[in-house]
Amino acid sequence: MGALDEGHCDVELENSLKLGCIKLGVGVGVEEEPETAQIENAVRVLLRGLGEDINREGLKKTPLRVAKALREGTRGYNQNVKDIVQGALFPEAGLDNRVGHAGGAGGLVIVRDLDLFSYCESCLLPFQVKCHVGYVPSGQRVVGLSKLSRVSDVFAKRLQHPQRLADEISSALHLAIRPAGVAVVLECQHLHFPTLESMLLESRPEAWVKVLVSSGLGVFEDEDVSIWSELMSLLKYRNLTADKIRSTNSVGHWCPSQVSLTSKIPSSMGTLDPSMVSSATSILRSLGEDPFRSELVGTPARFVKWLMNFQNCNLEFKLNGFVSNKLDSPKSNGQMKSDTQIHCELKIPFWSQCEHHLLPFHGVVHIGYFCGEGVSPIGNSLVQSIVHFYGFKLQVQERLTRQIAETVAPLVGGDIMVVVDASHTCMVSRGIEQCGSSTATIAVLGRFSTDSGARALFFDSLPSTSNF
Repeated sequence: MGALDEGHCDVELENSLKLGCIKLGVGVGVEEEPETAQIENAVRVLLRGLGEDINREGLKKTPLRVAKALREGTRGYNQNVKDIVQGALFPEAGLDNRVGHAGGAGGLVIVRDLDLFSYCESCLLPFQVKCHVGYVPSGQRVVGLSKLSRVSDVFAKRLQHPQRLADEISSALHLAIRPAGVAVVLECQHLHFPTLESMLLESRPEAWVKVLVSSGLGVFEDEDVSIWSELMSLLKYRNLTADKIRSTNSVGHWCPSQVSLTSKIPSSMGTLDPSMVSSATSILRSLGEDPFRSELVGTPARFVKWLMNFQNCNLEFKLNGFVSNKLDSPKSNGQMKSDTQIHCELKIPFWSQCEHHLLPFHGVVHIGYFCGEGVSPIGNSLVQSIVHFYGFKLQVQERLTRQIAETVAPLVGGDIMVVVDASHTCMVSRGIEQCGSSTATIAVLGRFSTDSGARALFFDSLPSTSNF
C-alpha cells in the first residue's frame, strides 16, 4: 500500500482548500513573539482590575502562562489541513467512483471518541468535545486514520461554536479526501456559569451544559438515509438521527454566559471596568481574530464578567450569626472519647478560578470533624457558605483546602479533615489534554493529624465516586 501521487494530491488540495494559514516565525519561540507580549500586558490589566498584586508569588508568571495557554489553545489558526492530509492518502484495491456498501474496503469507516477541547467564542472559556468522525471511501483512496483526529484538532484549536466546529471539520475532510460522504458528530460540554449569588441559592447547581450536534456532506447530506442510522448504531445512539440531534438541541446560544439563569440575579459587581473590557478585546486581536465579528462583539464583556466573580475583596464575613473569631470557639482536648462521633458534610459543590492560568476548576468538598463534649454539629448552609466564600477567588487547590479547614476548625473544636476533589480545566487545555482527570487534596488539623485510625474512618465515609 503506497501513498497516492503527491503531485496529483497537491493540485487537488490547493484547488479545494482555501483555508488561510498564518505561518509562525521560523526559529521564534512563542514566548518571544509580539502577540504573546500583547496578551501578557492585557492579562496584567485584568489582574489589577480584580484587585490583585501582580507581583505576588503565584501571579508573577500568570500573564505569560495565560498567554501561552491561549496561543496553544488557538494554534489551529496557524495550521492548514493540506499540510496534514497530503502524503496520508492511500490507494485501496477494489475502490472506484462508485460507493461501496458491503463493508470493508468501500464501506463506512468510523473513528470514535476523539477527546478535543476548544475555546468558546462567546466567553473565552474552554469547552470539552467528544468527536466522532465517519466517512465512506471513494475514488480509490483511503486516508490514514490518525489524520481524522489531527484535522478535527485543527478546527477545535480556534475560538469556536459547536455547530460551526462540526461543519468545518466535515467540510475540510470532504474537500481533502474526496469521499462519497463524511459525517461528524460532536458531544460538547461547557462548564456552568455560576456566580456566588446563584451558588448560595442553588444547593446542587448543574456542573455542565451539554449539547449534541452533527454535520454531514455527500451521502450524509440527506438526514433520512439509512447510512445515518448505521452511523448512529455504531456510535451506540441507536434511536437517534441527525435530524433529532438538531431538533432536540438548541445551539444558537448554548454558552451559559448568554443563557444562564444567573443573569437574572442582581449582581453586586456594578459596571464593568472599561480598561478590562478593552484588554480582553486586545486579546482577541492578538489571537488573530476580528473583535467586530458578530459572534465576538459581546465576548470581552462576558469574559470580564466571569472574571469579576473572583475579584479580591475584603468583605465583612459573617456566617449565620457566627463571626470567624477563634477566641470564642470551642477547643479540642486532644483525646478520643468513646462517645465521640465523626460528623460529615459530603459532596459540597464549589467553583473556583486557577490563579496560574485564569481557568476554572470545580468539584466537591468533603468535611469530617469530631463532635465531642461541648461541641455541636454545624449546619450544612454554614459550611457551604465557607466553601463558596473561599472558592470564588483566584485560587490554587492546595490553598483552598487549607483555608476551608482553618476556618471551620475553630467552629467545631479543632479536629477536622477536609478533602477537595476537583477537575481542572488547565489539566485539559494545558496539561495532559485528557478529559476526565481529577485532583484530590487533603488538610488535617487536631487529632486527625496524628490519628491514622481517625483518618481511615473518614476515608471510609467518602463516596466511591465524585459526581461533579
